[in-house]
Amino acid sequence: MTRTPQVAVALAAAAVFALSACESPAGAATALPQGGDRVTLDPADFTVNVTNRYWPMEKGDRWVYEERDETGALTHDEVTVLDKTEKINGIEALAVHDLATQDGVTVEDTMDWYAQDSDGNLWYLGEKTTEYQNGQPSSTAGSWQYGVDGAQAGIALPAEPKAGMTYRQEYLKGEAEDRATVLSTDEQAQTPTGIYTGALLTRDTTPLEPDLVELKWYAPGVGPVLTLTPSGEQTREQLVEAPDD
Repeated sequence: MTRTPQVAVALAAAAVFALSACESPAGAATALPQGGDRVTLDPADFTVNVTNRYWPMEKGDRWVYEERDETGALTHDEVTVLDKTEKINGIEALAVHDLATQDGVTVEDTMDWYAQDSDGNLWYLGEKTTEYQNGQPSSTAGSWQYGVDGAQAGIALPAEPKAGMTYRQEYLKGEAEDRATVLSTDEQAQTPTGIYTGALLTRDTTPLEPDLVELKWYAPGVGPVLTLTPSGEQTREQLVEAPDD
């Protein structure tokens, strides 16, 4: 059955209510970190050869997104896997540069770090982010790095997501507390780069902004393709250029 993103949003909302009324299904990965859980990661268990089916990464890969908010303002976002790695608390990690601009002026400049464990889970190891106003740096809020000031690594994407799985994506108390719930692994999303089937759909939230909800679609073999924010300031971010384009 073909589902438009709008239909998928309705289905996602229904799934959220269903999940809140029952326990997570058998097989949900309880080992995935939650909240402020402390983790001790062995650098020998990690690789920068990221093959997670919902977001494979190679040096030089580049994704281009356009985000439009409810006022019509357009943000251009380029995500590039750099040809370098960095050590994060002993773990060799891919450096991924995320640059957001409006009318050619930088509004946010971020460096993210990722590595994959031997089970295929893609870990998020930190970010160094700077927000800009009128072209000038204005804030570094939300920056964190695993092992610094109590910050804990999180899961960007599990190896084998199943509906009902929950996990934290990042943790630095009061600064970075994003978490996700898997809603489905059989969704469809359409963007200017194509129609994607068998997509992973997650519901992302943070206790730091209780009214904020993001729905994210990840296409197999491609990565993030669509993000909708149905609550608060409504936005739509869609992939307009994929690595193989």
